[in-house]
Amino acid sequence: MHNDNLDDIPMSSSKPYLLRAFYDWIVDNNCTPYMVFNTEFPDVQVPQQYVEDGRIILNVAPVAVKSLLISNDGVQFNARFSSRLMEIYAPIKSVLAVYARENGRGMVFGDEDEDDGGDEPPTPGPGSDISGDTKKSRKGRPNLKVVK
Repeated sequence: MHNDNLDDIPMSSSKPYLLRAFYDWIVDNNCTPYMVFNTEFPDVQVPQQYVEDGRIILNVAPVAVKSLLISNDGVQFNARFSSRLMEIYAPIKSVLAVYARENGRGMVFGDEDEDDGGDEPPTPGPGSDISGDTKKSRKGRPNLKVVK
């Protein structure tokens, strides 16, 4: 049997697979992975005192978090904020970016529709300011680059 219309084959989102791959790549290169979350998305559980403009940037390095799980449905882990242990959860659709703190290399995710494809990877636009950071000592905004 041959399917002449391969575009009709339903596929799951590539976002969790890309997120896991970029996370591993960043860690394997001895850099610090940060993730940006849209906190206005339903079911996001993050420390609200660090949310700026509906977004939060969290250090998700292995030394900073415990029990990190990046599933096809969401990102969850335990982390300490002001000495208090907190369980963090964010649906996969709320993840806006993953990048290395040291050099800004990573990936920005666009709005995801039913169609997960596209010819070009998403790039940050004028409304994609992700400069809010939980670490106030950071200088400037992340230098995100599209990796092809």
